[in-house]
Amino acid sequence: MRTSNEFSCLRSIADLAKHIVKFKKNDVYPLVYRLITLALTLPVATATVERAFSAMKIIKHLLRSRMGDDWLNDCLVPYIEKDVFDLVPNEDIIHYYQKMQNRLIKL
Repeated sequence: MRTSNEFSCLRSIADLAKHIVKFKKNDVYPLVYRLITLALTLPVATATVERAFSAMKIIKHLLRSRMGDDWLNDCLVPYIEKDVFDLVPNEDIIHYYQKMQNRLIKL
């Protein structure tokens, strides 16, 4: 691959990954291809984790760190996935909770 003209003019790791697949070298060098794929995926995964921890810090600070893991998870998912939850109209959420039965037990 080092002496091949197709690979000598590449500028980035993404170009290298595209050319490896284009010339079917990913079957010949599976570990190299896996390493390149992981190197391209790492920045996205790191940013996602940092965003989740930042959201957790905000949520836990606002609620004074008095919550269990289940409730923390229930609070974090809508906060982290804002773009998905923005697609659900507020009226649908209100109607969903209005239809719920009262589950309080009288003592």
